[in-house]
Amino acid sequence: MKTFLTILLFVLSASTAMVSHAQEEVIRKNLAERIPKLPKIDEVSKSPMTGLYEVRVGGADIYYTDATGSYLIDGQLIDAKSGKNLTEERISKLTAISFKDLPLKDAIVLKRGTGARKIAIFEDPNCGYCKRFEADMQKVNHATVYLFLYPILGADSTEKSKAIWCSADKGKAWQDWMLNDVPARGATKCNTDAIARNVEFGKKNRITGTPTILLADGTRIPGAISSSQLEKMLGDVKAN
Repeated sequence: MKTFLTILLFVLSASTAMVSHAQEEVIRKNLAERIPKLPKIDEVSKSPMTGLYEVRVGGADIYYTDATGSYLIDGQLIDAKSGKNLTEERISKLTAISFKDLPLKDAIVLKRGTGARKIAIFEDPNCGYCKRFEADMQKVNHATVYLFLYPILGADSTEKSKAIWCSADKGKAWQDWMLNDVPARGATKCNTDAIARNVEFGKKNRITGTPTILLADGTRIPGAISSSQLEKMLGDVKAN
């Protein structure tokens, strides 16, 4: 059913708009009849492109269709003038996580400098991108980092996460492993329910890869970015 398509078009606006009830009913009815496997539609709205409608399913999965629901496009809507990926921006807004909703008690807290700026990161100890990101993160100062152990790459990731969580100094154990490949030592058995809760929270909130970065304003950054990019974003955000 899925056809990957990138639409390169000049777009006037990146915002979605409401459609009439009658128009929405036509699209819902026809898509349901023509594509029975399509999940239940959550919302139908006008896309920034004239004549193209956004169809949202599963909370934050975005498709596009025409006014009669005769076609369904699975792809990215790009503003060719600005280069912005409008689909990606829309999904980012739909999947934003408020910082106040994060289970901070289940995170390892790393404070640098004044710790004035806040950032949360979901990472797997066996994630190569995470290791490179952690090395670059050493350049970021005056930030409080809430590190959520998020072992999704296999059983070994879970075991490493448990060893780090059960270390006397969780932060040091994490840094030793990520920066110098020194495994957690001297860890004792402890309650590791926090790690299971992190995985459950991540799955519920569609965190599908590591690292996933969350800023204080709810902005989600899927994947590693440079310290200079992060510095700029940390300087721009405000807590929500």
